[in-house]
Amino acid sequence: MNLGAPEIILIVLAILLLFGYKKLPDASRSLGRSLRIFKGEMKGMKDDDKGRSGPAVLDAADADRRSQLEAEAAAAEARAAELRARAGRPGAADPR
Repeated sequence: MNLGAPEIILIVLAILLLFGYKKLPDASRSLGRSLRIFKGEMKGMKDDDKGRSGPAVLDAADADRRSQLEAEAAAAEARAAELRARAGRPGAADPR
């Protein structure tokens, strides 16, 4: 389907009659914003698909690092509970 000059002129005239020349910049600006948002969302979806290559398999080093981080987190939680108990804040068990 080819659009020639007469068809394009008729489309432009119809748009001018529908929106008016004063509202046309606002309409085109909002259309541009919508297209920009749509394009960004599509790019984000493509990036999400690339990052999701399959189930993650932990090797021995990853498992060791995970257990180390879990131990550090447990120690930090215990220290926070101790500090809350010293400050007399409710909701923490007395470590003694």
